[in-house]
Amino acid sequence: MYQHFSINASWDLSVARIFIPVICTLISFIIFWFVAQSAKIKARFYERNDFDSASVKHIFFTKYFGFLTLGILPAIVCLFALPEISLAEYGLTFIPETTFFTLIWILGLSAVVLPLLYFNAKKPENWVNYPQIRAKVWTRKTVVINLLGWFLYLLGYEFLFRGILLFSLVEPLGVWPAIAVNIALYSATHIPKGLAEAIGAIPLGLIFCLLTLASGTIWIAFIVHVAMAWTNSLTSVKFNPDIQYIPNGK
Repeated sequence: MYQHFSINASWDLSVARIFIPVICTLISFIIFWFVAQSAKIKARFYERNDFDSASVKHIFFTKYFGFLTLGILPAIVCLFALPEISLAEYGLTFIPETTFFTLIWILGLSAVVLPLLYFNAKKPENWVNYPQIRAKVWTRKTVVINLLGWFLYLLGYEFLFRGILLFSLVEPLGVWPAIAVNIALYSATHIPKGLAEAIGAIPLGLIFCLLTLASGTIWIAFIVHVAMAWTNSLTSVKFNPDIQYIPNGK
């Protein structure tokens, strides 16, 4: 006789606070990744522009698209599906009581991490992934577009991972299970960039999660992450012999 085990498929707020953020994170990143990596979309930029302009426009498109798919889209979904949770409860807020704590950790982490990135940027293996804009000649305009692109992308990225995915899961799962889920997905998103970044995302993800929960906001993770991206990209431009910086170039 055909037999099977029964499944408890009951649905309540505690289940929704786990299921929706995790699935939303997964789907949002899948949409972003495959659009950003689309050869057809990339080809359109290179068909219509010279190499340097195409690289700048394509990478900025991916960053802006990431802001929309990783930040705006999940925010809309979660605000609609979990209306009892506000943006402030996802860490998108300012808390006067933790402002000094936030500033100290931003400065402290930056002082430790940024010099390491600076020296790492001298290594040829770093130039494989950075800077993501592969233009041979960088101008002031290129630099501004690069900085703005990273800012927008990481605002969406950190709001998704350290905001929606982390804060939603803490109450139903507890602190450490919520952090474990967060680190697992966060590290997995770095796998395409190589083993070093995937492994490095584990301790960094742990630190970001703990500081996010301690401060009640996403700002430590966001600002430090932006500082890291800016430092890594600009120092890679500085040390890469195949790239020229001409401030007033076209």
